[in-house]
Amino acid sequence: MADSAAPTGRRKALRTTLATALAGVVTAALATVTLSATAAQAADCSAGYVGLTYDDGPNPSNTTNLLNTLKANGLRATFFNIGQNAQNNPSLVRAQVDAGMWVGNHSWTHPHLTQMSSSQIQSELQRTQQAIQQATGTAPKLFRPPYGETNSTLKSVEQQLGLREIIWDVDSQDWNGASTSQIVQAAGRLQNGQIILMHDQYATTVQAISQIAANLRSRNLCAGMISPTTGRAIAPDGSGPTSPSPTNPQSPSPSPSSSPSFTPPPASGGCTATIQTVNSWTGGFQSNVTVRAGSSAISGWTVTWSWPGSQSISQLWGGLQSGSGSSVSVRNESWNGSLGASASTTFGFVANGTAATPTPTCSAS
Repeated sequence: MADSAAPTGRRKALRTTLATALAGVVTAALATVTLSATAAQAADCSAGYVGLTYDDGPNPSNTTNLLNTLKANGLRATFFNIGQNAQNNPSLVRAQVDAGMWVGNHSWTHPHLTQMSSSQIQSELQRTQQAIQQATGTAPKLFRPPYGETNSTLKSVEQQLGLREIIWDVDSQDWNGASTSQIVQAAGRLQNGQIILMHDQYATTVQAISQIAANLRSRNLCAGMISPTTGRAIAPDGSGPTSPSPTNPQSPSPSPSSSPSFTPPPASGGCTATIQTVNSWTGGFQSNVTVRAGSSAISGWTVTWSWPGSQSISQLWGGLQSGSGSSVSVRNESWNGSLGASASTTFGFVANGTAATPTPTCSAS
């Protein structure tokens, strides 16, 4: 009896000790959850929301590290995935969603879509929709055209697929060799509702995340989602501003109310050009130029203008520059010179100096 009673007593004591210890663990865990929730609720988003975007993923060499770094700094972002990459790495696409990120369409092969036919564009976008839906169960609602190039044919396909076209307000220049500090500086220009372009393959971009997070906190800004309705950054739960920023439109398409521009009347067989300043900062600015054919098709175009001050182009896409000094001449590239009657194409540039919207002229060939 004595021998059998002793183990029973010890077992009761052990159960009591384990119960006490378990209660302590549960209490500590609940306290941690409470503290985490309190910290999350304490985030000050009074200045609004911005959209952090990462293009060209997913890729096995960097996406996981990027996701872990974003999560560690309490940031959420939108990933514009290339369809082929999504098909080849479906687990990484699921990891993006599991990490609380949003996933958008960035075409199947990252081509110059504006030189492709409607059916070719349809294939590029639809295949990507399917690959992402197969990986996550949900088809994207957002689309970012490669190189930011867009035209009416592409926009028509986007509309058919229920996609919202998303360009950007700030270019981090990470693709152009920008340093970590330069990427952080670019993100520092973000204002409520605006979107920054970054990419999913550069170490400098990952290294910038902690400083970007600190800068946003210091300005009472939070990383939000991009609204499929307005194309602007809003709160992750879908609340927030419902109209685009009046000075920073979300796409290169000209809008008379967004910034000064001038459009000369089209001549038969000729073309017109509209310059729109879409973003500016101390020492520089970004503009988009829309070239539109007149009542007849054209096979080439040249846009010219004169700077009002000491401005100069530092980066140009969608066109070929010639000229020097205050006079600028930009002609079409091989893939965007032919325009049907009333059709349009867009090129853009980043310039040094004070923001300016000069009056352009367009000549057709």
